[in-house]
Parts: sequence; C-alpha cells; structure tokens
Amino acid sequence: MARLNTSQARITRMLDAAAGGKNNFVADRDAVRRYDEAAPVTTAAARAVLAFLSRVIRHLAAGGVDQFVIVGSGVPSGLPPGRQLHDLAREASGRSDVRVLYVENDPMVLAYAQATIEPVTDLVRVVEGDLRQVEDLLGDRVVRTFVDWDRPVGLVLVSVPGLGDEEARHAIKCLCHAAAAGSYLALLQTTFDAIPDELLPAIGELLAMTLPGHVVRTRAESAALLEGLDLVEPGLVWVPEWRPDGRDEACAALPSASGNYGAVARVL
Repeated sequence: MARLNTSQARITRMLDAAAGGKNNFVADRDAVRRYDEAAPVTTAAARAVLAFLSRVIRHLAAGGVDQFVIVGSGVPSGLPPGRQLHDLAREASGRSDVRVLYVENDPMVLAYAQATIEPVTDLVRVVEGDLRQVEDLLGDRVVRTFVDWDRPVGLVLVSVPGLGDEEARHAIKCLCHAAAAGSYLALLQTTFDAIPDELLPAIGELLAMTLPGHVVRTRAESAALLEGLDLVEPGLVWVPEWRPDGRDEACAALPSASGNYGAVARVL
C-alpha cells in the first residue's frame, strides 16, 4: 500500500466510481465528473463496459470454460453483491469449481480483493502483475499453478492502456501461446472514434491530465491487436453491440457513446 497514489486517477478506479462502487478515491470521482462535464456519458459508458464483461464471462462459462484469467478489471465493486465476475462464471457454468484469477497492478484493488474475496473461497486468487512484464506474469508461481494451462482458459484483457501497439501485440501473443487450444481471449479497448472533432482537443487534454499514458485506439488499430485470431460473432464492435441480452441496456440507443470496442477471439 506504500505505492498507493491517491492523488492520481486510475482507469479501473474511475470505472468503479462511475458504476457506483467504493474502490476509488476523490481523484477518481473528480475525473469522472470532469469527463461527464465534457461529454455527459461517462456513467452510462461505465455501466456498458461492466455489462459487456458480464456477458463475456457468462457466454464463455456457459460454453464450457471453467477457468478465467481476468487482467485489469479492478475487481469492480460497482457490481451488485454476489454478481462479481467470478460469481457470474460459476452461475453461468452451473458448476461450483470454476476458477478465476484476477491480475491487478493497483495496490488498492489488490489489497481490497485479497482481503475480501480470497479468505472466503479457494477458487479465486488475486495476483499482482502487469502486461508490460507479461513473461514475469506468466512465470508467477500462482499463475502457473492455480490455472491449468493444458486446458482451455478464458483470458479477459480489460485494461491495457499503458501498452503501445507493439507491446500490446507481444503481450497478447505470449498469452495466446501459453493458453491451450480451445481457449478464448476477450479484449476491451477505449477509443475516441465517436468523439466529435470539435471536442477532441478538450477530451485529449483532459485524458493527458487525468490518465497520463492511457492509450486510445481506432477501430483499425484495435483490430490489428487481434490479427491472426478467430473472432467470435459479432466480431469487434461497440461494447453494447456484443451479444446484448436485455439485462443492462446502457448506451444501447447509441452504442458509440460507450467509448469502447469489445471482442472475443478463439485461440486456435
């Protein structure tokens, strides 16, 4: 916790704050407020992102995936009690032995999740890791032993904001190489594609102030990260458009207001 910087917003904590969670600080809530003032869709976009993650987990678990590695989700407390991503995985699979490994690099998220989740279940683990050191992450003892890499795994990349295109492609390639055939990789990517040209300078300046180093990508740049993978229908789309199920219709009327693309790909 000595590394915790409460004065700097983090994307995962902002997501949690916008969704009504408690794993955030004043800096995160203030950043959400400033984004809402610039383009009043931040709260709805956060709900759309969480709904996308929930649908991905349910889809993969219902299809037989019984172990997940979720990177950078922030273990969002904005989800209702009993509806965390690991809860959804068990519910959708109909099995009680589904394993979920969260990978986080935010000290607050790590401390909260390790204190509130790990003590009550042997089927969820939270480890410190960063995709910028993907080889170290894959070599971590818990990562190697908690997940059975000889069987299919659901890899969910929620936050890869600090990675340039080459770094991100390398991280994805390493994860897919480590995963068994029949695995899946889900990707969430922030974009400015739908922001009107007249607002781009202000939003870009706000991003630099609140989330320095956060990388946004166009649809073409996002698609390039998944090159060579077999995309599950409907492919790379705005997150509200990925297999909507009517449970949460945030940004459904204007999917681009979510500000994020999402996709799920098969690892062959």
